[in-house]
Amino acid sequence: MDTESKNNETVVYILVNDEVAGFIALADKIRIESYEAIRTLQEIGIKSILLTGDNSRVAKSVSEELKMDGFFAEVLPHQKLEKIKELQSKGEFVAMTGDGVNDAPALAQADIGIAVGSGSDIAAETAGIILVNSNPMDIVSLIKFGKATYRKMIQNIVWATGYNVVAIPLAAGLMYKWGILLSPATGAILMTVSTVVVAINAKSLRIK
Repeated sequence: MDTESKNNETVVYILVNDEVAGFIALADKIRIESYEAIRTLQEIGIKSILLTGDNSRVAKSVSEELKMDGFFAEVLPHQKLEKIKELQSKGEFVAMTGDGVNDAPALAQADIGIAVGSGSDIAAETAGIILVNSNPMDIVSLIKFGKATYRKMIQNIVWATGYNVVAIPLAAGLMYKWGILLSPATGAILMTVSTVVVAINAKSLRIK
């Protein structure tokens, strides 16, 4: 009997009268989208670590195939939670993606819990975000959207603050003795312009 297994397979042996009668090799197929998702995350400076209950050989094979930043293998359900805490204790901001009942405690502990839509109901109820299409690239889209939204918030704060810092003191006459005075009408126009600029800037996020 040929009992050789590939690195990404877990072998289950069938015993009859305490003798090996056969075996079944189990393996998860890596989704094609996972390769691009991991690569894109690394390009924007986000580490990806595999956290799995599978044996070290399988975890190492999958991690290397996807070119991930590392892996934790043979992790029991309660240990997944501890691993998340361990990373957080080192100052890491942790987002975890999971789909099973065993992932629920870790999803709750993570700074951001992301449940795969095709997974268990309890994982979906525990997580803050659900990937309806179960597509790894949606995680990348979420992160990029979050970063873009944050940039827009900062830009709009600068625009709004710029108006308050410059226009209001001028309209109040603080620089009158230097011959600089902003009329209330002009101040109102600038305020309207500031509001329009902020609105257009926020709208551009949707277009992008």
